[in-house]
Amino acid sequence: MTFDPQAELEKPFGSYPDLIAHWGQDRPGRVALDDGRERLTWGEVSALVDRMAAQMQRDGLRKGQAVAILGTTSVRYALAYLAAVRAGGCAAPLTTSAAPGQLEAMLRDSGAMHLFIDAPKRADLAGEDLPPLKTIMLDAPLPDAPDIYGWMAEEGATPADLGCTASDPFNIIYSSGTTGTPKGIVHSRGMRWKHAAVGPNAGYGEPEQKSLISTPLYSNTTLALVMPTLAYGGSLYMMPKFDAARYLDIAAGERITHTMLVPVQYKRLMEFDAFDSFDLSSFQIKYCTSAPFSAALKAEVVRRWPGALIEIYSMTEGGVVCLLHAHKYPDKLHTVGQPAPGSEVFTIDEEGNRLPPGSIGELVGRSPTMMSGYQNQPEKTQEASWYDEDGGRWQRMGDIGRVDEDGFVELVGRAKDMIISGGFNIYPVDLEAVLLQHPDVEEAAVIGMPSEQWGETPVGFVTPAKGATLDSAAVLAATNAQLGKTQRLSALYEIAEMPRSHIGKLLKTDLRDLAAEKQHAS
Repeated sequence: MTFDPQAELEKPFGSYPDLIAHWGQDRPGRVALDDGRERLTWGEVSALVDRMAAQMQRDGLRKGQAVAILGTTSVRYALAYLAAVRAGGCAAPLTTSAAPGQLEAMLRDSGAMHLFIDAPKRADLAGEDLPPLKTIMLDAPLPDAPDIYGWMAEEGATPADLGCTASDPFNIIYSSGTTGTPKGIVHSRGMRWKHAAVGPNAGYGEPEQKSLISTPLYSNTTLALVMPTLAYGGSLYMMPKFDAARYLDIAAGERITHTMLVPVQYKRLMEFDAFDSFDLSSFQIKYCTSAPFSAALKAEVVRRWPGALIEIYSMTEGGVVCLLHAHKYPDKLHTVGQPAPGSEVFTIDEEGNRLPPGSIGELVGRSPTMMSGYQNQPEKTQEASWYDEDGGRWQRMGDIGRVDEDGFVELVGRAKDMIISGGFNIYPVDLEAVLLQHPDVEEAAVIGMPSEQWGETPVGFVTPAKGATLDSAAVLAATNAQLGKTQRLSALYEIAEMPRSHIGKLLKTDLRDLAAEKQHAS
């Protein structure tokens, strides 16, 4: 029977590896993966994935077992990811920003027998007490570790079909925790199928789709574009590290149609002096997720960059999934959009009671793309869940927000970032909005710090606008003049740059450490 990819993608569940194999036969000469150093066609990708998957099975990989990957985004990284799934295992991409001790704990937690790694990260792990692992290099081979081409099975080898079902794991993504061992978020094959097989109505499936990513492959942010692109036989262009000039060169030169960027990357592109000189008319859709995206920046992107702009609000665990079509709703840019088809959302109070529509509370939701749970941590899965009267599981998002009268979700802040000062709830986003009104302020962040008098007190950080000289005392006075008595900042510090993760998330833990240092110094 002839394999029909469109019919397959319309099924409730199907085989992702079968799609990869089909595109290898259907469009063998078309570019599938390109990282600027190595370029592979669909025919090459399909054959290499089979050879790698066959060798994984010969090494003893069991159905559902993790395959750990640790390194910089590359063609070979993507091959290891796809081969893990093809072999019947699951991919476990590890966070490169984690400390060596955390990485050692993640490797043990995952239960992986294979580790695909590049030389810099292998050097970082030297001296760690690692579990028994078969190490394969993502770059040059070493005396005790072959590269993928020296390790994989012979040409023409294919893996056995282990009969994976929708409930079997597809990947484990470790959260970007800054302390302790990050939680392993397990996504099933059924979840990833629903994630990837989104259809032309979501902007995927065009015959000549070319997607450009510049965030790490260990991030669910990146996979939100990678998985559908490859499922529909598109071409994936990867940047190991984001650089505005290089990004624009690739986008214009390759006639990119789709991209995924985080807000700080959009900001840097909008600030790039030569941005408007690049021909970006090939773009159809630009996506954004992972961090707060200001209304002003959304408006600027819509105005200056061709193609649709869609903000995605969700989390790696799943739950609420909202989409904001920024180009269609200029009066809703302060929101993160409406629930995507199949996604539901409401709010609960601090006791877990469901609140009436329009009430501010913690967002709770469910969608077809929810995690199976946390790896080896059922108690953490329970903590992150909310159950309705029928026993149905909903995901607690950890964000404070409300659903407006038009069904758009407005975020107020993270539940864990809420400041309780003198018994009053203070949402940092409200204070940050006032700070950002000052013409000399480029970015602003507010955190809660311990206070003997009030329990907690708000402390602010700001970066100066381009060409501006900040007078922190004046900015503090002007801001507090506009805030309620219980909201006023007790201190304001100027810093050159906000601390961020590899995918642009603001690291408020780092700001708390910095505030403690400054308070101690004073």
